[in-house]
Amino acid sequence: MDGFFSTTPGLILIMAAQSLLVVGFVMISLLFLVYGDRKIWAAVQMRRGPNVVGAFGLLQTVADALKYVVKEVVVPAGADRPVFILAPITSFVLALIAWAVIPFNDTWVLADINVAILYVFAVSSLEVYGVIMGGWASNSKYPFLGSLRSAAQMISYEVSIGLIIIGVIISTGSMNFGDIVRAQDGDFGLFNWYWLPHLPMVFLFFISALAETNRPPFDLPEAESELVAGYQVEYSSTPFLLFMAGEYIAIFLMCALITLLFFGGWLSPIPFIPDSPLWMVAKMAFFFFLFAMVKAIVPRYRYDQLMRLGWKVFLPFSLVWVVLVAFAAKFEMFGGAYARWMVGG
Repeated sequence: MDGFFSTTPGLILIMAAQSLLVVGFVMISLLFLVYGDRKIWAAVQMRRGPNVVGAFGLLQTVADALKYVVKEVVVPAGADRPVFILAPITSFVLALIAWAVIPFNDTWVLADINVAILYVFAVSSLEVYGVIMGGWASNSKYPFLGSLRSAAQMISYEVSIGLIIIGVIISTGSMNFGDIVRAQDGDFGLFNWYWLPHLPMVFLFFISALAETNRPPFDLPEAESELVAGYQVEYSSTPFLLFMAGEYIAIFLMCALITLLFFGGWLSPIPFIPDSPLWMVAKMAFFFFLFAMVKAIVPRYRYDQLMRLGWKVFLPFSLVWVVLVAFAAKFEMFGGAYARWMVGG
């Protein structure tokens, strides 16, 4: 049997099984993310939230997904049908394949590549095309305006996210997520993590992640008060479900990135407690809770405020931070906190 797994068909089988494991984790998590999002929002507004289907309403998301799947797919008469159908598939698939380089433990990663951060950037940059294609193919002014907003918004905040991550890359000397997490390992537990030396950037990254994923208070591409439902307005049934699933998967990916870049990934916060992938999942769940709380309590920005924040505040601040980190790393200031590749983590 061992000989079979060393052959080409055996390796393909192993890769397929590993891929299905990652996809299964993400899709099962998706069910609980939507449920948790609705429950948290309801709790803030002193409502019950989903509570009918299943124990405590846990199967409500499953019921909603089944409802979307069995409904008829309606394509507007004037729409570009191939592009209209391809847009949600593009958004969903691109959000999913980004997880190929996300490690859950020291060796638990589908593709342990040296340029994992570049891979995530490449994939996440392409996600905007799904939204643009959906808005254009709908042949309606509201979806088109929503898709234009999304393109401008995602590009604006990707620049800030990129500069923030450059600071972490300088500190680590690697673009591999495993190396970044290992560089945060030390005798002081959570005080060895990058959140402490890169503290201002943690807040900037979190807010930029909200804007990058069209999450409230930056959900301007789908602002129902002015654009009906933005780029999704002509979508129903399974295509709409794919758009929504892709959005939540991208949000969960941002939670994973925050965990890996600033909060030690699978590392234990307390030195004498062993590291575990459960720490990784718990941290991701905590940051999703923060995403949900922001959605529930922060009012929506105007679009001019959103763009001003991205280009006039976050971009200069993150650019200055890269220079400061490079200077601190070069001269090994603050006990080598910004030069982990020199002090060996």
